Amino acid sequence: MKKTGAQILCESLIKEGVEVIFGILGGAVLPIYDTFPQYPQLRHILVRHEQGAAHAADGYARATHKAGVCIATSGPGATNLVTGIACAYMDSAPMVAITGQVPRSVIGKDAFQETDITGITIPITKHNYLVTDVAELAKTVKEAFYIAQTGRPGPVLIDIPRDVQQETTEFIYPDKVDLPGYKIISRGHPAQIKKAAKLINEAEQPVIIAGRGVIISQAYDELRELAEEAQIPVVHTLLGISSFPGNHILNLGMLGMHGTGSANMAVQNADLIIAIGMRFDDRATGNTKYFAPNARVIHIDIDPAEIGKNVLTEVPVVGDIKSVLTAMNSQIERREHVAWLSQIEQWSYEYPSQEIREGEELLPQYIVQQIYDATQGDALVVTGVGQNQMWAARYFTYIKPNSLISAGGLGPMGFELPAAMGVKVGCPEEVVWCIAGDGGFQMTIQELATITQERIAVKIAIMNNGYLGMVRQWQELFYGRRYVDTKLWNPDFVKIAEAYDIPGVRVKRREEVIPAIQKAMEYPGAFLIDFLIEPEENVYPIVPPGESLARFLELSKPEVRGGKL
Repeated sequence: MKKTGAQILCESLIKEGVEVIFGILGGAVLPIYDTFPQYPQLRHILVRHEQGAAHAADGYARATHKAGVCIATSGPGATNLVTGIACAYMDSAPMVAITGQVPRSVIGKDAFQETDITGITIPITKHNYLVTDVAELAKTVKEAFYIAQTGRPGPVLIDIPRDVQQETTEFIYPDKVDLPGYKIISRGHPAQIKKAAKLINEAEQPVIIAGRGVIISQAYDELRELAEEAQIPVVHTLLGISSFPGNHILNLGMLGMHGTGSANMAVQNADLIIAIGMRFDDRATGNTKYFAPNARVIHIDIDPAEIGKNVLTEVPVVGDIKSVLTAMNSQIERREHVAWLSQIEQWSYEYPSQEIREGEELLPQYIVQQIYDATQGDALVVTGVGQNQMWAARYFTYIKPNSLISAGGLGPMGFELPAAMGVKVGCPEEVVWCIAGDGGFQMTIQELATITQERIAVKIAIMNNGYLGMVRQWQELFYGRRYVDTKLWNPDFVKIAEAYDIPGVRVKRREEVIPAIQKAMEYPGAFLIDFLIEPEENVYPIVPPGESLARFLELSKPEVRGGKL
């Protein structure tokens, strides 16, 4: 039986297990939207901006380990997806973005709302397609989901001209894909695994750096087995948070620009770095010229392009993290590392990671800790980018696997609210807290309408300091306190929430924090808390630009370790 391209798209999505699509309709996708009522299995969530659709699909994907799907019309609809696609690409989140395109007869003629979205997204997708033959559509969808979800995950875009959506052909969905040029190395080379195990067994001061690859591979048990068997301390990247229990005695916390003192000192003094599913980005390493100067490096990653890109690697192991660690753990010897762990304990004492100063000010660190206490870690936390992100990363103890969803590599403000929406849709039984900054929140604030319309019960905590906080902090520390255009005039967020039919409260004092959080937890739907925090509170420690991880500025101290700022 012949079907239209729009019908073929819908049936192909169903065969790929898609349940939810985030999007906004427009002229170039009207045939698809006109077909949606025929397929009630597909839930379409109407967002208020295409960036929200992409971030929601991203959040859904990270929380569920399934490809998130978003859809937009041609031209501005497609270009509005770009930030969210780039974010998913940088953070290896599986996504299939579907865009409408002008009819084939006018492509290249500057038709109304025509944009070369495949050309635009070449650098920020694993692959993309312009479908010019309806007979190729089913095959294209099959390939797109396979590419998005295998190997190192990432976004794939399918651009479909409007007339292709309307044409008919026989619907035959392929059983498998045939992509000769797309090869995935899942099993690490035995000889490389053996070399890595030998280095681990010989090391006296080893450190594991756990990245997002552990979460993608869901290699939680394998990582824990390696750490406990060989008694190796674990630090993690921002996106590696919740790959290893935050309350484990071997967990030193996050490394990097705003990492804990003990994590950074351990890395800088290690004789062996075991990097697992991370890419040695600049926020994690500081100045690579000074990074872990005495350490040999084992780098385990499924993407060979990442190995040796930023840090010289002695033993590369290309493969799926879960598979590689399973093979390697069988060769690991039981170790104690008494002297090394004793030294790390001393650093942990010298640089406490969750210390909060006393006083009457409303501090964001205290708020995050109280959200943790209220949930006991049984929640999924979604953050924006900036100070709110760092406070959430540092002061919530992530015990559950994959319980922090945050934008790392691209760092787009406005990620938090739509991503939290996607996380809650993907995991409806979980408690989802959106921790936002007052600046980033206003970039996608319109998604409050989507949250109300779709009854998405997200709890929202705004860290409202009246500034673009992280930029202000840099202006304070490195630009002579010249606060150029970082001061924000903010609306009354509680009134805004109420206008969207979402209840909320404003909190100004410490004694109001716990009752407000409890009220949010008890309310069955979405709830917003506007926390008026100390305006010039900073994130510490901070490694100044160009410095090594061992030289960090601490709370209330004008000097970095080892020298003047």
